Amino acid sequence: MTNYIVTLEAAWLVKSVDSVEDAMNIAISEVGKKLNPDLNFVEIEVGSTNCPACGEAFDSVFMAAGYALVGILLEMKVYDAESEEHAARIAKSTIGKALKDTPLDVVDVEEFEGGKEKKEKKKRSEFDE
Repeated sequence: MTNYIVTLEAAWLVKSVDSVEDAMNIAISEVGKKLNPDLNFVEIEVGSTNCPACGEAFDSVFMAAGYALVGILLEMKVYDAESEEHAARIAKSTIGKALKDTPLDVVDVEEFEGGKEKKEKKKRSEFDE
């Protein structure tokens, strides 16, 4: 079994915004509220899109008529998965339960070394000293 870091992209709609910065902040806040406290291990950030003309990266935010569509990147570690596809399915299922009716797409799956940090349990005699 292998450990993976899975990155998903979500499309998040923000209503009644005046600026790109407000849209990004509101989107991150709303997604964070949906994921916490149960999924507080998921990293949240605004995605980037490359300009088709020059290739330069910019924030994934599209604004029109007071609405904004924000591309959000969600990254989580998946432990003991059988394959990259299995890790992606686990991540989509876990995050998808919290973000119902939100489109999710797998952006990247990377293998990483290490495992879960295990806390040492103290024996009863160590507490009595």
